[in-house]
Amino acid sequence: MKSDIIRIDNCGTGFADALTETEKTAQYRELNHKETLQLRLCTEELLSLAHSVTGEMEATFWLESEAKAFTLHLSTKTVMDREKRSNLLASASSRKNEVAKTFLGKLRNAFEEAMVSDVDYSIPDSAVTDLVNRSIEIPEWDEYEQSILKKVADEIKIGIRGNTVDMTVEKRF
Repeated sequence: MKSDIIRIDNCGTGFADALTETEKTAQYRELNHKETLQLRLCTEELLSLAHSVTGEMEATFWLESEAKAFTLHLSTKTVMDREKRSNLLASASSRKNEVAKTFLGKLRNAFEEAMVSDVDYSIPDSAVTDLVNRSIEIPEWDEYEQSILKKVADEIKIGIRGNTVDMTVEKRF
């Protein structure tokens, strides 16, 4: 069974719909209360992880299920940089790009990895005078969503091709 496809954006539109769709799918597959909460947690953390790492969100979300095996899918586009790519792949169970399995896939992945830019944290000269005597900290990602998702999900797969990120979370009950 495949659920409806939910569009999710930066403003949070679609987030509640994704949770509702998750609960409807859990009810259809006759999951108990605890299993439903675990599946809902997977959905929440998947959406939060994608938003935390990519920074922007214009994504599609859907679920697929067969008996009590569920696959949550999220696909989004982002401006990819080296840090984002690294954080995304660190979220995967295998820590590898799922798209890079064939020879051509590995070759494409190597080129994309070489072409991806580094993050520029420099401050423009025009802003430096405004920031004199102020400490500036670049917030780091706390990896909270990643750690919870890794504990609850059975498998997390990340596929990166160009600026498109496909995240897949598998959960079996």
